Amino acid sequence: MRWGVSLSRAISSDSVIKMQCRQPWFGGHAVEYRGIPLFCLPLRRKTAKRTTMINTVIFDMDGLLIDSEPLWGIAMQEVFSSVGVELSSELTHLTTGLRTKEVVSYWHNYFKWNSKTPEQVTAEIIENVTGKILREGQPMEGLQYILDFFRQRNFKMGLASSSPMQLIQSALNHLGIRESFDAVISAEFEPYGKPHPAVYLACARELDSDPLSCLAFEDSVTGMTAAKAARMKVVVVPEAHKRNDKRFGLADMQLGSLLEFNDMLLEKL
Repeated sequence: MRWGVSLSRAISSDSVIKMQCRQPWFGGHAVEYRGIPLFCLPLRRKTAKRTTMINTVIFDMDGLLIDSEPLWGIAMQEVFSSVGVELSSELTHLTTGLRTKEVVSYWHNYFKWNSKTPEQVTAEIIENVTGKILREGQPMEGLQYILDFFRQRNFKMGLASSSPMQLIQSALNHLGIRESFDAVISAEFEPYGKPHPAVYLACARELDSDPLSCLAFEDSVTGMTAAKAARMKVVVVPEAHKRNDKRFGLADMQLGSLLEFNDMLLEKL
């Protein structure tokens, strides 16, 4: 059988990289493209009937719980400018959801600067965006509502983010929601970042949950792909200007705000 595989990192909303793969593993497998670890998903696969009840919810953080994506964009533009690389807002959106070191590696492979090491640039971006979040970070609409919704229904609650743990802790403390989560996992400590499912699988293990019993909330294609590769149900809440991205069709549900989620929608998953 020939299996089509869609690389889950796309260059634009209408330009998804595709290739043929002879390794039809259920859930996909890791590959690399331009030095960035990616995760392949079989385009055709048999799906088993779900018999496990959803009892666990796992959230992404940046752009979903805290309005930090614009701050990431500004921080990257400022730091990359210091090495002679000018990134537009459109270009910074290409790497949304990736770990910082992978973002830096992506652009270093393209622009080849030598005034600072990729490690120095990575550290400067993290320091810059952490400061911006502590000064300017605002909760996303519906943040407290969605946390209360699942806590009142006795769900296990986790967070799985591509951000480094130091930044995650700073953001959660800034929002005053650290105690809302039973597990907080950073892809910083995983062999691969999103769109690989490692961080979601690690969070499920920490919560002692079957991935099939988990519901993930995401705002990016990269994160959505990671959660689907982990065999979780996924609700996406994209930024307004990304809502027409056809790649979000992979999600089980798409919302305009966290406030839209309710018991009726939960029953449909």
